[in-house]
Amino acid sequence: MTTDPASRIPRNRADDYTPEAAAERRAFIEARTEARLDHVGRYAFDPKSLPGNIENFIGAAQVPIGLAGPLRINGERAQGEFYIPMATTEGTLVASYNRGMRLITECGGAKATVVARSMQRSPVFLFEDALEAREFGAWVDAHFEAIKAAAETTTRSGKLVSIQQFAVGPTRHLRFNFTTGDAAGQNMSGKATAAACEWIRANRPGGARYILSGNTDTDKKHSQMNMLATRGRRVVAEAVLGKEALKRMMRVDPRDLFYARQVSQAGAFLAGSANNGAHAANGLAAMFIATGQDAANVAESHAAIVYAQLLEDGDYYWSITLPALIVATVGGGTGLATQSECLAMLGCQGSGKADKLAEICAAVALAGDISLSCAILSGDWVSSHERLGRNRPP
Repeated sequence: MTTDPASRIPRNRADDYTPEAAAERRAFIEARTEARLDHVGRYAFDPKSLPGNIENFIGAAQVPIGLAGPLRINGERAQGEFYIPMATTEGTLVASYNRGMRLITECGGAKATVVARSMQRSPVFLFEDALEAREFGAWVDAHFEAIKAAAETTTRSGKLVSIQQFAVGPTRHLRFNFTTGDAAGQNMSGKATAAACEWIRANRPGGARYILSGNTDTDKKHSQMNMLATRGRRVVAEAVLGKEALKRMMRVDPRDLFYARQVSQAGAFLAGSANNGAHAANGLAAMFIATGQDAANVAESHAAIVYAQLLEDGDYYWSITLPALIVATVGGGTGLATQSECLAMLGCQGSGKADKLAEICAAVALAGDISLSCAILSGDWVSSHERLGRNRPP
């Protein structure tokens, strides 16, 4: 059965990134549905900037951007007070994060640091039996430097730092771990791993059969592997919250807060949650959309480990570790007009800024966890959403 040519989405093979091509596709879908695309068709950027970011372009989804802050960060790369652009349609979100930022800033700011970097591609090699697979693994270890050299011929900024190995029956799963500079690096690591696998196939006695991804890279999926071994950046944000500030601004006592942490920790364990805190995904998704990150990477990036201490003087230590935060300041959507402006707002535009952006993201996640956790305990959670988060028709 062949597709009716009249039902194919219009494309201009000579130049498909023009206002005219987008208008033709909008007219095409309007003729086949009851939709009117007046708002979709209003945008302020040149379609010629979009190759490599989208296909069959018709317009833009306008997501409101709110501003939260200031947030004081005392990081390795992110230092000073920051105002955070957050793109969302969820009422109360910006106000809640803003409240957590006010508390952190009043208490001297959040420390933040990137403690590890790693992006993966995970080919699986196929053999007749487990013994051959095991001996292949030893061959890979012995030839790591040559494999590394083959991988790095494809990239200027990607570096192969290690290859993890996992045995399953007659197969050998290899997890190639790269650093990727200021790019997110999924495509970079995929291209480099493909080159490495071809080198292995050409140089291993007897050759080798493989599938480029055996799925231990868990691309755009959460995994315990990422929690332990890092994907993207592993970044920590931490703050000491004064007991008087907590009582005055959040209406919670640090002792009650610490007790609630033990209870919610058990609940997260019971549920098998990827995050024992409150809601890192909210702030990360809003920042990702505003700054041109791949929004699907929230699937990995939202995983978090919250750790707290009730200090002897009654103050409260609070930290959040994001073990698989995937952010970039070059490539992908970071160069688009709106997203570039939001990165500039954070001082994170261009090369050399990805670690800084990661520190800011972690500090924002910390602010959101503080605010929501305190709101639940003080009774503000439902009332604030009732007041700010319900978009009722007039």
